[in-house]
Amino acid sequence: MPILRSAALFVVAAIFEIGGAWLVWQGVREHRGWLWAAGGVVALGAYGFVATFQPDAHFGRILAAYGGIFVAGSILWGVVADGYRPDRWDIAGALVCLGGMALIMWAPRNGG
Repeated sequence: MPILRSAALFVVAAIFEIGGAWLVWQGVREHRGWLWAAGGVVALGAYGFVATFQPDAHFGRILAAYGGIFVAGSILWGVVADGYRPDRWDIAGALVCLGGMALIMWAPRNGG
């Protein structure tokens, strides 16, 4: 159950961080307005809180593992939100990152 909770928290964090960055991008770069950018700033702030709910107490481990989620999630976000078509190297790289995330986060450890 802790792995499922941890995975769910990583997904929520990705939605807030990637979504927040996307909103800022849309607001500034795509000229949709400062309300979009402000919404992104709020979402990015919420992302910062989500990581604190991870069951592991090591900040460095959480953020390092989240990096793999961020890479894969960013590619997925691009597919869904912007019509991005990843090539095989994008997909392979994302899978490598997810494998690294799983090792960092959930590998069996003796004594923590």
